[in-house]
Amino acid sequence: MNSFGRIFRVHIFGESHGDCVGLTIDGCPAGLPLTAADFLIDIERRKGGVQKGTTPRKEDDIPIFKTGLFNGHTTGAPLTILFENNNTRSGDYEKQRAVPRPGHADFTAHAKYGGFEDFRGGGHFSGRLTVCLVAVGVIAKKLLKGIEIQSTLLEIGGEIDQEKGLNKAIEAKDSIGGIAECRVTGLPLGLGEHFFDSVESLLAHAVFAIPAVKGVEFGAGFAAAKMFGVEHNDAIIDETGETRTNHAGGIVGGITNGNELVYRIVIKPTSSTPKEQQTWNRETNEIESFSVKGRHDLCIALRVPVILEAVTAMVLTDLMLLNQKIKPVCVNRQM
Repeated sequence: MNSFGRIFRVHIFGESHGDCVGLTIDGCPAGLPLTAADFLIDIERRKGGVQKGTTPRKEDDIPIFKTGLFNGHTTGAPLTILFENNNTRSGDYEKQRAVPRPGHADFTAHAKYGGFEDFRGGGHFSGRLTVCLVAVGVIAKKLLKGIEIQSTLLEIGGEIDQEKGLNKAIEAKDSIGGIAECRVTGLPLGLGEHFFDSVESLLAHAVFAIPAVKGVEFGAGFAAAKMFGVEHNDAIIDETGETRTNHAGGIVGGITNGNELVYRIVIKPTSSTPKEQQTWNRETNEIESFSVKGRHDLCIALRVPVILEAVTAMVLTDLMLLNQKIKPVCVNRQM
């Protein structure tokens, strides 16, 4: 549904063209210093219109703290943050209500919710809600002291040269996808469980909440299918568990092994492409030509790295709290 986590439990809400989107974190430790300024860098990294190939829709995305913050510190109560939607053009979507957009959730949402879903801008299915994930990541990163999380975009449209990849889409007058990688250093041994709550399971669960993610691989990933066992196995070289290679991506048996955590995700081309497509019209019951209107990303992958960092931090914070690896941030004050 709309919640994730066991101790650091995150709930997101809102729609792309509603009054706002927002999040509530239950289980955030008390005493964490937090201001709107803490969110600025990562929020800017996610914004559209900042770099070539992203949507011209711009929102201020200034966090509005509603609960769980007092005198600049978290209180231990549920922390609720809102982000207003001000730059919307809902009329773009009213006109195309009868034709479900290929690649979008229009058809499935209509079937599941009987036509009561908010279809404007994709509603609750929109990438607009990833601003909430980024906000969670800001808080989680502050709690993960000594742990570094960094995500990068490895390629666009199969090209390591990202400008070349973008130009391929521009020349084709179409959208394009990419691959992003996340690396985490400083993780302790022993996070995660075997089977259903493995670190891979939890991270994969979280990253598929990012709209447009269609695949995930850890360490050597799919390349492991072409290796021999002796090549893929990571030789342990000392008592800390450090390995000579890292084909496992820092996770063995679903548990962190003390090495760098490495994984990658596949981001599909933006479904909203200016190219003419064929789709079914629910009013006429016929197939017709269709072109998506409105403001959309040429390559949504450009905005994904900071979101990938955020969901990674969210998962790891929950695991660290479960394993009592995060020390209380609150300090008893003299009355």
